[in-house]
Amino acid sequence: MYVCICNAVTDRAIREAAESGVHSFAELRRRTGCSDCCGSCEELASQIFHDAVARTLDLPLIAAAA
Repeated sequence: MYVCICNAVTDRAIREAAESGVHSFAELRRRTGCSDCCGSCEELASQIFHDAVARTLDLPLIAAAA
């Protein structure tokens, strides 16, 4: 689904950025242009991004416990 219509950024692109090592919303904004135009997507984009970062950070803990 498109999250940022202005710059055609999808939820998948946001998750992939988090998985590839982007750890701040400001960095996501610089790399993708997400939420740097009208800003109406910022709340949803931030939520998707922070959820993805949290999942990415939890993966090693899950793997170690297995």
